[in-house]
Amino acid sequence: MKNLTILLIILTTASCKDKNEKLIESSKPTVETEDIKIKEKTDTAKIANRLNEVMNEEDILFNGKLKRYFSLKEFEDVFGKADSIKLMSADEPCSYIFENEDGSKDMEDKYLYKNGSRFENTKEKVAVDEFRFVKNNFILYKGMKLNSTTSINELHKIFPNAMKDIRSIDVYGEGKLQVIRLREDENNVSDGHINIFIKNDKLFFMHWWFPC
Repeated sequence: MKNLTILLIILTTASCKDKNEKLIESSKPTVETEDIKIKEKTDTAKIANRLNEVMNEEDILFNGKLKRYFSLKEFEDVFGKADSIKLMSADEPCSYIFENEDGSKDMEDKYLYKNGSRFENTKEKVAVDEFRFVKNNFILYKGMKLNSTTSINELHKIFPNAMKDIRSIDVYGEGKLQVIRLREDENNVSDGHINIFIKNDKLFFMHWWFPC
């Protein structure tokens, strides 16, 4: 009887020990998984902090009044009559802002030029393609006024990551200019980007670039 009691005590102790060890083992992966999740979030945040900044078109007001897309009447009300007009088909650009749902282009689409800026026009719709900071042109970007007096130092404060990648390129008709590249959206859905050009250490013009 005494031996039986001792045997039961030994078996119970061993069983409890086994359960405790299993409990400890089962808890380990949870801690490790949480550590991995935290590390992934930290790494993602670090990558995001290194990416060039986003200039969302919804955050821009041209001359403090118009977003990127507007009507032909609004174009004339804010900028005036176009200085010149050219059929886009004459230049054969590889991408149009206004494309049909099937990817085709309207051969009657036009470029409208005003004070060096270039706009795309299809029927009664207009969009900014290239915007020059001349003749008092400016944009309001998140409430900040950016114009031809905006210095390279101010751009450093607004777009610190993009300014780390500043480079010089030859621009037709302008010579060598400095340029920075901004993303169009946070999730990098767009294949395009916005080029911001700088001349003599001042903001010069901006252009929406999209691949063919």
